[in-house]
Amino acid sequence: MSRPASTGEELPDPTIEPTEGWHCSHLYYSFDRAALKALSETELAEGRRELIAALDPEGGEAPERLQTSVVSGNEADFGLMMLDANPLKIDAVHQRLMSGPLGVALRPGYSFVSVTEISEYVPSIEQYAARLIEEGEEEGSPAHAAKVKAYEGRLGAMNRQRLTPEFPDWQSTCFYPMNKKRKVGENWFLLDAKERNRMMSEHAKSGMKFAGKATQLITVGLGFDDWEWGVTLWGRSPSYLKDIVYKMRFDEASARYAEFGPFYISYVMTASEMLAHCRIGD
Repeated sequence: MSRPASTGEELPDPTIEPTEGWHCSHLYYSFDRAALKALSETELAEGRRELIAALDPEGGEAPERLQTSVVSGNEADFGLMMLDANPLKIDAVHQRLMSGPLGVALRPGYSFVSVTEISEYVPSIEQYAARLIEEGEEEGSPAHAAKVKAYEGRLGAMNRQRLTPEFPDWQSTCFYPMNKKRKVGENWFLLDAKERNRMMSEHAKSGMKFAGKATQLITVGLGFDDWEWGVTLWGRSPSYLKDIVYKMRFDEASARYAEFGPFYISYVMTASEMLAHCRIGD
């Protein structure tokens, strides 16, 4: 293979890990009941043990984040959400499941592959200060200075959560992929950056009204999957997931420019609880 021509730019060493943030995968599986019935009691018991070990978030081979949930509806029986800097560490969990004793009875369904990032629409401290002035705050006033300082204080933690997120301790969760439109007259990518920022600011304010009730993680599928973004929501109750999706669809960024893929609503459980819920073995 020929080497690419040199551009004179100092390039980093080749790697499969992002320069910042993590890889992220959502994977959904169904159990083949006929295949399960064909397993012996010994095979089924061993399969349960192997699956529980493979999906242990504290296991020695586990990615940085691993969450199991039971899916409501017939799209799947259970889902996994995994994040790690190394995409092969994530894929190893899938391979371990499929090669284990229960692998013959597992049917992979939908999947979404993405990465975490800090969105271009997250304002810098300077942009946030300017936005406050546009919204009526007096530049240099104590109120303006206090708001800017508060934003500066929380920006680092917010960006860490975007890049290397912690899962909230809430059981209700939802995932869906989405695109921005490229239709004539509704092409998001031909809009001026200032106009896109205005709409995304409105969108963010709608989400802030659900602080403490629902939280979200946006991951990027551009170059990794068929859809451009993946949205993962967690709620204190399922009703908050419904409410936030409904509320935010009225924002211009969604109402005019968003296209949505399938929705997967699920409830977080341990692997053992998931198997019990799905009536697999014991």
